Amino acid sequence: MSFKEVLDFVKIEHTLFSLPFVFIGYIVAHNQFWSELSSDRFGVDIIWILIAAVGARGLAMALNRIIDKDIDASNPRTEGRHLVSGTMTMTTAWSLSAIFLGMLLLGAWQLNEVALKMAWLPVLVFVVYPFTKRYTWLCHFWLGLCLGLAPAAAWVAVTADLHGWEAIMGSQNGSGEYFWFPEIFFISLGVALWIASFDINYARMDIESDRENGIHSFPSKFGEIATTRTSIQLTLLWFACFAISNPVDDFWFLSSAGLMCVLNIGVVLYRERLPDFQKTLFRVSMLTGWVLLVSIMLTDPSNVEKLAGGV
Repeated sequence: MSFKEVLDFVKIEHTLFSLPFVFIGYIVAHNQFWSELSSDRFGVDIIWILIAAVGARGLAMALNRIIDKDIDASNPRTEGRHLVSGTMTMTTAWSLSAIFLGMLLLGAWQLNEVALKMAWLPVLVFVVYPFTKRYTWLCHFWLGLCLGLAPAAAWVAVTADLHGWEAIMGSQNGSGEYFWFPEIFFISLGVALWIASFDINYARMDIESDRENGIHSFPSKFGEIATTRTSIQLTLLWFACFAISNPVDDFWFLSSAGLMCVLNIGVVLYRERLPDFQKTLFRVSMLTGWVLLVSIMLTDPSNVEKLAGGV
């Protein structure tokens, strides 16, 4: 199997879709603890974070393809995928899964003890996701959780270097306020809601197939109108999450989130007028991540520190 086929198997474009979430968590940690960070270590961390992130994303895609092989075979849209068509064997797919898991664990190991000992969490979430669609329309929200972990994990990878397990369980200077609240909590929640909104629209392609095969997607259960209404509500909710995170003090982040919120809603409302709704939706969603990343990079770390200190 060629390298190009491997990239197609794990959908490399979806990795590019999810990378901004990782970088956002990394930048939030930098802005929050910039005065404590070692510049040498901080530069090394991003390399291992990226290795772990690519491994996690590849593992998630590979497991999804393996577990969903029978479902893919019964859907005309997915019957040409590698495992169904026979262009890749299950042995190869499991081998790729092992390689991606190794990348995740290697990256976590090189980062810190907390990252390594918490690596089980995303793996568990990835394994559970393909089964959720067999039982509940909440599967879209579980997928949101999968990607909502990305900024949180990158934040932990940096913060745990400074504060160990206190990064997760401890409070700032004994104040009772957790290090992760509100910034990374609401950003991660916002990402989860954003992905859930994207995914229920993505599932419009398979309404008939899902109904025939007993797949519990939101559109197949509630219909097109409810899907449109709910996706708009979720979009407004992810904007609210970003707005109430501490970067709200920064003009660029808040205005960018508002702009992308309106653009995402516009794509959903005018979907019937678009030549290819799904392609447009994917591109706008990918653009949203990168725009938010650039805007949060423009945040002045000293302003974040003043906010945290109540100044």
